[in-house]
Amino acid sequence: MSRVYNFSAGPSMLPESVLKKAAAEMLDYEGSGQSVMEMSHRSKIYGTIIEGAEALLREVMNIPDNYKVLFLQGGASTQFAAIPMNLMTKNGKADYIVTGQWAKKAYKEAARYGDVKVVASSEDKTFTYIPKTDKSMFREDADYVYICMNNTIYGTVYHQLPDTGDIPLVADISSCILSRPIDVSKFGVLYAGAQKNMAPAGLTVVIVREDLIGNAMEMTPTMLNWKTHADNGSMFNTPPCYTIYIAKLVLEWIKNEIGGLDKMYELNQKKADLLYNFLDSSELFKGTVVAEDRSLMNVPFVTGDADMDAKFVKEATENGFVNIKGHRTVGGMRASIYNAMPYEGVEKLVEFMKKFEAENK
Repeated sequence: MSRVYNFSAGPSMLPESVLKKAAAEMLDYEGSGQSVMEMSHRSKIYGTIIEGAEALLREVMNIPDNYKVLFLQGGASTQFAAIPMNLMTKNGKADYIVTGQWAKKAYKEAARYGDVKVVASSEDKTFTYIPKTDKSMFREDADYVYICMNNTIYGTVYHQLPDTGDIPLVADISSCILSRPIDVSKFGVLYAGAQKNMAPAGLTVVIVREDLIGNAMEMTPTMLNWKTHADNGSMFNTPPCYTIYIAKLVLEWIKNEIGGLDKMYELNQKKADLLYNFLDSSELFKGTVVAEDRSLMNVPFVTGDADMDAKFVKEATENGFVNIKGHRTVGGMRASIYNAMPYEGVEKLVEFMKKFEAENK
């Protein structure tokens, strides 16, 4: 068996030990005589899985007791509507910081339901930086302020959160969840699609402060109302059972094999430093993001020549470095180095890039 190094922005790599454990349990989960895929979500044995996954997420992320954890479907994009429907209900206003395509889509969706303002944007420079903000830029009567914490397409991340005072901060953390410690108490809502750092596609996790639940707009569909799921332990309807099971295995891997999020952050920093240091010294390749806003998870880079970029992507794929082509809106290349990407994978990519550079001077 030969496994490639998968630099996809999502769905992405899963830890090999997780895949092996899931394979070993595929036909018979813990002596039940059935696969997790076949279980009733109402069964006692599945209850141990979903409850265990939530308990592990709370432990690993240090989620305070006054926050609910919801395991939902519909992808992170469904929350673009759910967020304003659940939160934009006091004054009908929300402030958005637009740092990429996903934040822009979230803003456009929210604008359908109330008075939504873009208070800052980095679109003027193709989202290659995080705009600076201060407290005075946010409307005092905004119901929430919205950010996308890590921008998958453009490779930027918030290293310092905006100061929103008492206004709840909402963050899409799809491409950085579980990559490093995060102070959950600084946010009103955190949410993430699982398919980058946590599990296969199909699960969306919403972490929401309890006082922000139960105020949804009258027109909010039942399935988009967070109270529906909070009151039913994410079991109002059939949850994405198998994806939650894989998430539980990934959380066990982070806790037991990696040693928690502090250790995970150390490993991620080491991988990112290796790649960025090469890009900074290369004569052929260059990163596209300002140094102070670089993501640990997504590293876009270019040669400056579209034909050379295409040649690199082709040869990289032939050498087992797959899904390294940049997003269609940016071009060039992008290496997504999520939690499950081993240091060795980044090391071998850099070796290949050095070889490619030497052969294409």
